[in-house]
Order: sequence, then C-alpha cells, then structure tokens
Amino acid sequence: MELFINCNVGTLAPYANPLDAAKVRHLYRRLGFSASVETITQAAGQSANALVDTLINQALAAPVIPAPEWAEWTNANYPEDDDLARQLRRAQREDLYAAYGNSLLNNNLRDRMSFFWSNHFVTELDVYDCNSFLYEYLNCLQRNAIGNFRTFVSEIGLTSAMLRYLDGAFNNRNRPNENYARELYELFTLGEGVGYTEEDIIEAARALTGYVNRGEVGCTKITFDPERHDVDAKTIMGQTGNWGYDDVIDILFTQRTDQIAFFICKKLYTFFVHPDAMADEAQPIINGMAATFVANNFDIAPVLSQLFKSEHFFDDTAIGVIIKSPFDLYLNFIKESDFAYTDDVVINGIDASRMIGQTLFDPVDVAGWQRDRQWINTNFIIGRWLTMEVFLERFYAANTEQFRQLGIAATGANGTTENDPNVVARAIIDKFLPKGLLTDADYDRAITVFREPYEDNNIYETGTWNMMLEDTPSQVYLLLLHLVREPEFQLK
Repeated sequence: MELFINCNVGTLAPYANPLDAAKVRHLYRRLGFSASVETITQAAGQSANALVDTLINQALAAPVIPAPEWAEWTNANYPEDDDLARQLRRAQREDLYAAYGNSLLNNNLRDRMSFFWSNHFVTELDVYDCNSFLYEYLNCLQRNAIGNFRTFVSEIGLTSAMLRYLDGAFNNRNRPNENYARELYELFTLGEGVGYTEEDIIEAARALTGYVNRGEVGCTKITFDPERHDVDAKTIMGQTGNWGYDDVIDILFTQRTDQIAFFICKKLYTFFVHPDAMADEAQPIINGMAATFVANNFDIAPVLSQLFKSEHFFDDTAIGVIIKSPFDLYLNFIKESDFAYTDDVVINGIDASRMIGQTLFDPVDVAGWQRDRQWINTNFIIGRWLTMEVFLERFYAANTEQFRQLGIAATGANGTTENDPNVVARAIIDKFLPKGLLTDADYDRAITVFREPYEDNNIYETGTWNMMLEDTPSQVYLLLLHLVREPEFQLK
C-alpha cells in the first residue's frame, strides 16, 4: 500500500506556464539535491523548457572527480603494518567521500543520476574492499550517468568492483558462475522474470567467462584471460554462436529493446515522480518515456528532458509525495539553508545517513535500497530527528548570523521592512516544506515557536520587530528545530 495514491493525470506534453518558486523548488529537489533561495529566485519565471535545457547541458559538461594518486594502487602500495594500512585506506575513502559529497551538492542532475545508478548497478564496498576498485566504479557512474545506457551496461559490467562483487572474477570455462548473468537480466536491464529464461542465464554466463585474471597481488585490476573463456557455441535469447561479452550485450539490447526501455523508464519514474508506478495514470507516461528511450538509441538525457519538461512532472499531485532518503535529508538542508559548509560537514552528513539506513557505496544487497516508505520506521524516524537537530546545533554554534540571513532571504526582505513575524515564519516553513504544513493549527504551533523569544514584551504589537534584532537568529533556529520533527519535513 502506497503512502500517497498516484492520481496525477498530467501528460508528457510540455509544461507551458512560467515556473513559480514552488515549481522551481520541486524541480531542484528531484533533479538534484535542492537549491538555495538565490538559485530559486533567479530561476523563477523561466520556462521549464529553458531551465531544464540549462540543467541538462550543465550535467553533460560536468567534470568527473579527478583520479586520486592511489587510483591504480594494489595492496602492494600500502604499508606492511596492518594498522597503518587500514588508516591510510580509511583516509583515502574519506577524501573520496568528501569529493563525491561535494559533487552531489554542486552538480545537480549529473550526480543525482550517478547516485541513482549506484543503487541500480549495485556493488557493495564491504565485499570487494578495494579503494582503487571503488574509484573506477565511481568514475564509470559519473561518466555514464546521463549518457548512453547500452554503453553504460557494457562498461559497468567490466569494472573490477562489479566483477568481484557478482563473482564475474570467478567465472571461467571449467566452472561457469551465473551470478552476474542473472543480475544483468533481472536487476539491471529487464526486471525479474521478464524476457529471459533460466537457460538464457546459463548460456550468458558461459559467454561472460574469462574475466578472471586478478594478478598476484590483492586489489589488482581484473582483466580478461582468453584461456579461461568458453569458446563453444551458446544459444542466448534464440541466437546461437560463439558468443562473448560484447555479444551478450548486443543480443540483449537487440532482442529485448522494448522490455529494457520500459523497465528502466519505470524505475526513473518512481525515482523522480511518484513511488506508485503501477497506477493507471503512470502507464502512458512510462510508455512515452520508453518510446523516447528507444527512439534515441538508449540515450538517457532525452528521456530526462522529456520528463522534467512535462505537465505530468509539474502537476501539483507530484509535489511532496516522495519520502526523502537520508542523503536527501542532509544534503537538501545544506543547499536550501545556503549555510557555509566544509568537507567535515559533508562527511558528517554521509556518516549520519549510514546511521539511518543509507551507507554510501554499500546498499543493503544487490537489489539496492528500496526507498520511500522503507526510510521510515520507529528507529529511523527518531534517528532522523536527532541527527538533524545535531546538524542544526553545529551550524548555529559555527555562525548564528547565518540563521538571520536565512530568515531575511526567505522573505526577500532587507531585514527591516518586514516586521510581521508571522510572515517571516511562514516564508521559512514554505521554503523547507514542499507543500507547507498540513493545517492552520500546525502553522499556528510553528509560528508560536518562532515568536517565543520576544513574546514577553510588546515588540510585535508596536510593529518594531524585525530580523535585525539581537535574538532573531535564535528564532529561526528554534523554528527549524521544530520543523525537522514535522512529518512534512520528511517529504520532497
């Protein structure tokens, strides 16, 4: 049972009206990890067509994280002392996590998509436990995030992280291993039980043999050994021949074109629009996206462009119906508050995400995080409250003036012209909550929290209150502490 029923009847026709601030916020929350007030203000009034084109072009041009000095390291490059080696590996990962966290914050669509694909082409760092493999995998995600899906499938399957994680590195002609072949069909391209048979898996596994050369030192990049490849004929999806790795991909995309397109577009729909992709209203949208996918030879960008420009995407029923992932929770807040942050803050967000169920580069299993309602249970919701409160406390201790500037920016006032605390509080609420609070009583409670520091004098009645007073940063802080425990704060 879904938390929200999908009753969105909007079509894939282009959204024609200029985007107001609420629609722009919706776009940035889904397409990236949200945006600052300044970014929203600058984008408001643009057409969806122009803004989406700009964001897609930025994504296509975004640079990948440069290769660190250890990108090709094997275990031989680390200190012989085990403790020193562990410390160095941990430091390397933290540096890469900080770099990727900054990419998630700053690259909008490109790294929203690289993050999406990390939960589609799943590997688990705990399994392969190799930093150079991790960098190669991340580089593949970033380079292909909005490129060609067929190329992506081909490249990701030959990363050492994937070969090690799904046992491709142990798949040889004398003892074929079916793990990768199964997940290639079931999880990566077609969906469970769609368009393939058990015999297809067995035969594809034989065609994928030979990528087993792991060198003599641990963490050596995995390469092809032709002596370990099965050269006999195989029959895959009705096609017979002496097939190898590239042939498996070619046969798959040639013989199961429509099934692949529908499966991937359905997954994109649930990620970007609504968790209920089975609703009657969703089917023509997914079919239309799939047709675009096929027409563009599996290029990803045209599908996203069509979706993000559509009436369906901007329909009011699509706003605020997806539960924030842990990464959304912290990264969205950093962007929306526009508070100054350091790599330490980024790492704190990554660590906090792990505490409430989302460990970077370590999904729960090969099927990945199932998202949405699974982010919320008794333990996780308390963890979300407490960790967000710690986040706020740290920002407040570092610089209280940021909270004043947030209140000023939210209303668009200069700090002295707006003297109604109710207006400022509502502006802050509506900035962080996609559809605001549910009832007037909820707004009244939140506004009461905001007003409290000056409630004992008559400053509100005389009209002399404004955001430049000494205690107004604490008012914003108290309001945010209140909001992070509201159900509506959990939505995007």
